[in-house]
Amino acid sequence: MPTIAMTQEMGSLSKDVALQLTQTMNLTVLRHEMADHVAGKMRIPTSLINRLREGKAGLVERMSTDQERLALYTAEQVLELANRGQVVLRGWGATCLLRSVPHVVCIRVTRSFKKRVEWLMENLEIDDREFAEAEIRRSDEAHASRMHQQFGVTWGDPLLYDLVLNTDRLTVESCVEQIRLLAGRPEFQESPESHAILANLTLETQIRAALKKQVATQNTNVSIESRSGKVTLRGIVLNAHERTETEKIATALAGVHSVANELRLMTNSRQFVAARNY
Repeated sequence: MPTIAMTQEMGSLSKDVALQLTQTMNLTVLRHEMADHVAGKMRIPTSLINRLREGKAGLVERMSTDQERLALYTAEQVLELANRGQVVLRGWGATCLLRSVPHVVCIRVTRSFKKRVEWLMENLEIDDREFAEAEIRRSDEAHASRMHQQFGVTWGDPLLYDLVLNTDRLTVESCVEQIRLLAGRPEFQESPESHAILANLTLETQIRAALKKQVATQNTNVSIESRSGKVTLRGIVLNAHERTETEKIATALAGVHSVANELRLMTNSRQFVAARNY
C-alpha cells in the first residue's frame, strides 16, 4: 500500500502529478479534507486555516491562533492517513513528518520561478506579472517559514526528499512514472519494522495532542517516546498534579500498553512557569 508524501509549491504542477498518480497507482489524494478536519478540531473556520497556511492571514488572526495546536492536529491527521496507506499526501509538512518512515516515498516537485509565474498568470487569466510574482513569493515565504518553525529545516533542501522532479524538463507523465518506479523499489516496501516506526510516531503525536486538549496539561512540554505501545515520559513538570495528569492522559489512549513516568518536579515552580511561558 504505497504512501507518497509530496510538496505543495504553487505553479510547480505538483497537483497535476498527484492527481495522475491517483489514477496510475490507484491511490487517494487528500488535501482539502485536511483543512476541514483540523478546523473542526480547533473549532475555527476552514477559511482561516487556509489563510494561515497560504500566508494571507492578518496579524490579529495569526496572533490569536494557537500555532502549536494547529501543528499538532495537522501532524496527528497526516500520520493517521499514512497509517491507512494507499494515499498521496500533498503539503501539510507530510514530507518532513514521514521522512523517517522507510516505506514512505518523499517527493519534491518543483519548477523555475519564471514558469511558475507564467502558470499563475494563465490560470488567473491576468497579464499583471508583478502581481503574479508577488503571489508566488508570498506563497514560498509562507511555506519556508512554516517548515523552519515546525521542523527546523530549510524548505527546498534536497536532502529532505527521496526524489526531486523538475517540471521545466519533465512532463507530468514522466514525473508519475519516476515516482511509480521508485515506490516499487525494495527500499520502499512495507515491513513490520517500517510499520512499527510509523506506529510509534503516531502514538507519540496522539499523546502530545491529547495533552494539549486538557487544561491541566495544555502547557506541558515533555519528551514522549513510544516503543510498541510502551510509552516513556521524560522531562520537567510544574507539580505533582501535572505529573499525574500527564501519565493519566497518556495511559488512557488506545494503543498504550504501559507508561513509564520519569517526569521530574520543578523545585522552583515560579521560575519554571515564567520560563515556560516565555
